[in-house]
Amino acid sequence: MGKLFGTDGIRGKANTYPMTADIALKIGQAAAKTFRNKKKRARILIGKDTRVSGYMIEYALTSGICSKGVDVLLVGPMPTPAIAHLTKSFAADCGIVISASHNSYEDNGIKFFGPDGFKLDDEKEKEIEGLALNNDFDTSNFSGEKIGKAYRIDDAAGRYIEFAKSSIRNKSLEGLKIVIDTANGAAYKIAPMIFDELGAEVIVVNNRPNGININKKCGATYPETIKHAVSQVKADVGIALDGDADRVIMVDENGEELDGDHIIAIAADYFKKKNRLIGNTVVSTVMSNLGLRKFLEEKDIGYVETKVGDRYVVEEMRKNGQVIGGEQSGHIIFSKYTTTGDGTITALQILNIMKKEDKKLSDLRKKLIKYPQVLKNVKVDNKVPLEEIEKLQLKIKEFEKKLGDEGRMLIRYSGTENLCRVMIEGKDEKEIEEMCDSLCKIIEEETR
Repeated sequence: MGKLFGTDGIRGKANTYPMTADIALKIGQAAAKTFRNKKKRARILIGKDTRVSGYMIEYALTSGICSKGVDVLLVGPMPTPAIAHLTKSFAADCGIVISASHNSYEDNGIKFFGPDGFKLDDEKEKEIEGLALNNDFDTSNFSGEKIGKAYRIDDAAGRYIEFAKSSIRNKSLEGLKIVIDTANGAAYKIAPMIFDELGAEVIVVNNRPNGININKKCGATYPETIKHAVSQVKADVGIALDGDADRVIMVDENGEELDGDHIIAIAADYFKKKNRLIGNTVVSTVMSNLGLRKFLEEKDIGYVETKVGDRYVVEEMRKNGQVIGGEQSGHIIFSKYTTTGDGTITALQILNIMKKEDKKLSDLRKKLIKYPQVLKNVKVDNKVPLEEIEKLQLKIKEFEKKLGDEGRMLIRYSGTENLCRVMIEGKDEKEIEEMCDSLCKIIEEETR
């Protein structure tokens, strides 16, 4: 058995190592040992998205946890950020999400939140991983009344709904016509209820999960669907969540897309005007567009860059107290309200700004002028260290010289899939497209 945890928990094809019932059972036992509470009977909260394999993983985790004397609180399909909040709300010792986020239904994953609602650090993940892989569990006898119990929680959704609405102080969204694409995922019930209760006119698409249609040509990773829906019903805004609703892509009334960079720009500008931008700084990753950096410079707003992954954005924000951070992909953290990316709360913040400034989303979108960007994924068989591919390094140096200060490139392996991501930005779209294709071809040849 090899390493279990990647950049965002454990992830892989369901019923194939490491996403098997056997491993989930051991992870449950390891979590029980790690989070056992000496003062009281410990409890671990578990939520999931709508994948058919979620049942298998949920029951295996629950069995493992209960077999080691820890109770389980089951909340069913629920957004990842809701689990972060509910872990604190129920004073649980740990929260677990069963989801592969934006991946297709064949995959699944397991990720953890600590009792404070934040994702676990690397050391705590290594501890759980070591216990699971080495079967290093208590030899004490958890029998009879010592066996853990599992409880179905009925009011979990209501708690999160009220929490989300409170992020804009329950301000009315009356007068806004909104289309929501829930990606047939975890927020298929809960997200529409939130916007409806705040008075918006809500049209919902892709809210009929059947276990295998999560993220299928819908949601944040397939914005064509929400663009078409907004155009059809002449909505003011489109909101596309991904399978576990921790990211969002928005669409204005003209069908133009707003990604995480647009959202950060809009929110940072508004928060600064209202003296709410603590430290006058925002946090984003190396993937953010050059246009965002230039916009922030013009507005005299500081910018801190992290490596890819919302957990690294959150770590930086916790260190220095920033209130806005996120990724171009739509993982946005408003740290006053959330401990992780939350697509629903992010959308609420932008809608609130629209109402406060009495502006259409298209007007807010114009704040950010983006540089042309090309991003392509190359399927790889072997993740050969990129710095060891001499042909690739020579080509990178050649292109960096051409781009100069008016462009940049980023090449990295995915932490969750057998992919290499190649991203190039520059002023000439045709030129960077050709550059990207050239680099992709080399990577494809050298990683077979």
